[in-house]
Amino acid sequence: MNAEKYERMKAIRDEVIALTGGLSDYRRENNYHAVLGEGSHDANIMFIGEAPGKNEAEQGRPFCGAAGKLLDKLLENIGILRKDVYITNIVKDRPPGNRDPLPSEIELYAPFLDRQIEIIQPKCIATLGRFSMEYIMRKFGLSFELEPISRAHGKVYETEAPWGGTLKIVPQYHPAAAIYNQSLVETLKKDFQILKTI
Repeated sequence: MNAEKYERMKAIRDEVIALTGGLSDYRRENNYHAVLGEGSHDANIMFIGEAPGKNEAEQGRPFCGAAGKLLDKLLENIGILRKDVYITNIVKDRPPGNRDPLPSEIELYAPFLDRQIEIIQPKCIATLGRFSMEYIMRKFGLSFELEPISRAHGKVYETEAPWGGTLKIVPQYHPAAAIYNQSLVETLKKDFQILKTI
């Protein structure tokens, strides 16, 4: 483990935990945890969802509920271990009632995500869901490529990585969507094959 990366990640965690107001107050009222992320700090692939759900907030781990089990299966299908990728969300605290994150919440938590991306310097970012897709595409100068996730999923967008080389962005449906709509499971399986080639 890279000690410098670990310290930088720890600093992010401490700052998120120390936040006050908004979702961080909701976290404290419910004895929830902030959910920073999990996996390898040297990962080639980074998965970014939108916000933690109830299971995640209770355990302090990203994607550990039903959507997480599906994500694990999808990774297994392409021969990638969960510990070798990095998994996080834009918003680090659970929104009440699993509602969508508000623009102001994304704005508050996004700088923490930006720092995580800088630390990991992935070759590929797989966005899970439309909020993550929109944020990441805009961040990396691909606003002009934005289209609904129903059209963008499974495509590979390439851009210059600020740390050098090419960064591939692969929008995916959020695994939670496939729990409510079983037909999306096959779509996700197919879209994950793309990550294998990367």
